[in-house]
Amino acid sequence: MTTDHAHPTPRMYIAGEWCTGGTGRTAEVVNPATEEVIGHVPLATTADLDRAVDAAVAGFDTWRATPVAERTAILHRAADLLVARSAEVGRTMTREQGKPLAEASGEARRVAGALRWDADDARRAYGRVIPSAPDTLLTVRRQPIGPVAAFTPWNFPAGGPMRKIAGALSAGCSIVIKASEETPGTACELVRCFADAGVPAGVLNLVFGEPAEVSAHLIAHPATRLIAFTGSVPVGKLLASAAGARMKPALMELGGHAPVIVCADADPVTAARRSAAAKFANAGQVCTSPSRFLVHESLVDAFTEEFVRAAGRVVVGDGLDEGVTMGPLANERRLKAMETLTADAVARGAKILTGGGRLDRKGYFFPPTVLTDVPPDAELMTDEPFGPIAPVVPFTDLDDALRTANALPYGLAAYGFTRSTATAEHLTRELEAGILSVNHCGGSVHEAPSGGVKSSGYGREGGPEGLDAYLVTKRVSHLLTD
Repeated sequence: MTTDHAHPTPRMYIAGEWCTGGTGRTAEVVNPATEEVIGHVPLATTADLDRAVDAAVAGFDTWRATPVAERTAILHRAADLLVARSAEVGRTMTREQGKPLAEASGEARRVAGALRWDADDARRAYGRVIPSAPDTLLTVRRQPIGPVAAFTPWNFPAGGPMRKIAGALSAGCSIVIKASEETPGTACELVRCFADAGVPAGVLNLVFGEPAEVSAHLIAHPATRLIAFTGSVPVGKLLASAAGARMKPALMELGGHAPVIVCADADPVTAARRSAAAKFANAGQVCTSPSRFLVHESLVDAFTEEFVRAAGRVVVGDGLDEGVTMGPLANERRLKAMETLTADAVARGAKILTGGGRLDRKGYFFPPTVLTDVPPDAELMTDEPFGPIAPVVPFTDLDDALRTANALPYGLAAYGFTRSTATAEHLTRELEAGILSVNHCGGSVHEAPSGGVKSSGYGREGGPEGLDAYLVTKRVSHLLTD
């Protein structure tokens, strides 16, 4: 079943069956590189959502009783299928999200690795025996929390859903996941891998719908036990508040405004090249994207010059075209946001060194943009840009730069460049972020936790901590009798 350009027809997946929902309501799926409608995604009714939760309740009973070795084998089969299908999954992702094909196919393969990690780590969700009285067996058990309600955005159409699905299913939970209506085909292809691998009906349920309607209903439903969300800070606060009102735990991976501090002893050329590569990946539409470049005054000219050169080497275009290294923004909203942030900065005295305005062509294209002389009260310095705009700001004193870096309510990612181990440790101690990279701007890795502090959320995904939210800790005190 396909639409134009062989794009998969989006469907919901409930109780082991692909379906279109109770009313036939749909929303358009748009290719951001061409602005063409490439499909229609079904929108769930409350009856559809109830059916998905009921399926998850039944699926949980089945899945938690499945031996962990059998669960792990099924999940590894799903990872194998995703790798085998990564080229076509990548094409689907590029059509509906815009990122270059190599980046999209790489995302599909990378998240298969994340699934393998979580599946294997679940086999080490150990409890313990605590020394007690001779007639008492005191233990701690780790058990799956129950049906999960999860919500993911459009910027990583495979990575976002996989983090929730992998954590939930590896821990023995079932899940109802609402993926983005803007990138539904990728989510469907992801779920198809699990279905084809043998995940039992009801364990994994995929829905789409009006975000506020779906989140309100799933969070309030008495059968959901954990709320997992990746997205913006304002929406995250609303969902966390709704979950808290019902005493439901929540896993929140929210936005950031990541500072990059280039210290006086750093190599400015290397720092600029690595920063630019990370800044323009996925057109800057990454929660952990470096977005405020604080550079020591002695290096700022060399850093800025190389950063502008790196921006000039970026090839902007349709992600399916050969040689393209940065695709369009995902939608018209992001394009308008870039124009607004740039205009505000310029109105306050900033200078545009490269880029600065949408490209004169069909599609949501905005070029790599570098600005200097950006004042601290510019919206670009206080609001997460979530796009390919880079403000470069000089500093004189490192502690002043740290105060600037920590001044915002965000605390997801931060970056630093220095040749000094002592300075690196100073950055590590002082930067208020859940993720810190020194001398590079690398992304998430399966074996280590990712997550934020302050308004950037709570809970961790990845690493041994990645399953914590999906497990409950139970203390068992057993008085032995004859």
